[in-house]
Formats: sequence, C-alpha cells, structure tokens
Amino acid sequence: MANAARGEAAFAVAGVCYVLRPSFAALVAAEAELGPLFALVERAAAGGLTLAETAALIWHCIDARPAGLSREDVGEEIATRGLAATTPAVGAILSQILQGR
Repeated sequence: MANAARGEAAFAVAGVCYVLRPSFAALVAAEAELGPLFALVERAAAGGLTLAETAALIWHCIDARPAGLSREDVGEEIATRGLAATTPAVGAILSQILQGR
C-alpha cells in the first residue's frame, strides 16, 4: 500500500497496483534522464510535461519493480488512461520534489 504521509502514491499497470516511492535514488535516476527536477516541476506547472517525461518519472519511482514490467507497459497504461487520470500520481511525486518529506 502506498503511504501518502511518506510521499508515496499508487499507480496500476494492467490491473496490478505498484507503489510510487520518490526515493533519493529514484529521483536521481529521473534527474539523470530528464534534467534538473526543478525545471521538470516548472514545465509541469506550465502544462508542458510530456508523455515521455511522465512515463520516465513514474518508471523511476516504481518501488520493487518486477522483472516482467517494462517501461513500455507504463507508457501504454498512461496512454490508455490519459494524462488527466495520471495527474494525481505524478502530482504526488512532484510535491515530494518540492516539499520533501
């Protein structure tokens, strides 16, 4: 179960629920791929977060990611749901980037 008090969120892929945990390691990996996290937050606030950035951020924050789950699975889930339905999970991660725990 995701613990909102720890900055975690839940995200389901193909009916399986995963915990998104914006740990230091996860955020460093996301930053290495996407660039500075503060700039990412600014793009998100301006409505400029891309599908690829959203998928990457979620991918890096999935805790205990199983070997059978692919990044493409995450991207397809986002595309199926739409960005609006993905916003709560991404918002929780972005809040942790800004506010910490």
